[in-house]
Amino acid sequence: QVQLVESGGGSVQAGGSLRLSCTFLSHTTRRACVAWFRQSGGKEREGVATIDTGTDQTYYADSVQGRFAIARESAQNTIHLQMNYLKLEDTANYFCAAYTVPSHVGALPYFCGLTENVYSYWGQGTQVTVSS
Repeated sequence: QVQLVESGGGSVQAGGSLRLSCTFLSHTTRRACVAWFRQSGGKEREGVATIDTGTDQTYYADSVQGRFAIARESAQNTIHLQMNYLKLEDTANYFCAAYTVPSHVGALPYFCGLTENVYSYWGQGTQVTVSS
């Protein structure tokens, strides 16, 4: 069982920055896809960014490309999401999610996408509010 805990949410003015963290409470060395999703109001949950912990390959939604950066801090078993140039529309509850890359993939390249139903493990979320 993998437990994920998000932190770092808060309130910021438009144009500002925040850094979110997703910590794996149960230490694991298994290769995994880790993603950040967000949900606001009555909207559907939206994928934001992913990282493959085996290769550090990243992928971003168009809405955050060039503004957000996802990175792995292996020593702390933590994934960060650096959010810069925040906009009002970035206001949402941000969730960390993960799933284990299938073992048959080995060391081969693997694409971690933003389809939420493949992610097995989810954190409780952290709120980000961007104001004008």
